[in-house]
Amino acid sequence: MPTITPFLWFDTDLRGPLAFYSSIFADAADATPPDPDQGPVYSATLTLAGQQLMLLNGGPTHAGFSESISLFVSVSTQDEVDVLWERLCDGGQPGQCGWLKDRYGLSWQIVPTVLGELLGSSDRARAQQAMEAMWTMQKLDIAALRAAYDR
Repeated sequence: MPTITPFLWFDTDLRGPLAFYSSIFADAADATPPDPDQGPVYSATLTLAGQQLMLLNGGPTHAGFSESISLFVSVSTQDEVDVLWERLCDGGQPGQCGWLKDRYGLSWQIVPTVLGELLGSSDRARAQQAMEAMWTMQKLDIAALRAAYDR
């Protein structure tokens, strides 16, 4: 059976991205042993939260990363939102509606599971209130989203 694995092109030695992402996700598994005597790491496999990623140090490219592709991280609690947001934004930049760019320009979405429940509600007026609240946020705030839904 075929598998689909995101393939990420970096323009730097992969030791930096591997160390950065592995420091953020407790279950990170790096299948590329970093041997400083072997020179730059050009290719690596990294597993974060059960998702395998292929990384390539392909050198500078004009394409780079864009917001049209992002890694979507579903979390249950505000603490998880806060920790991932803070750590992934370190050296990067916050975006709107739970999106951010990390220090390598890769886009992430840090989304609490409750957002899907609120936006998927059969009460479309309340779902719209939650959606409108989300549009005003950078990092998503579970309490504020619930309060908007319950207005």
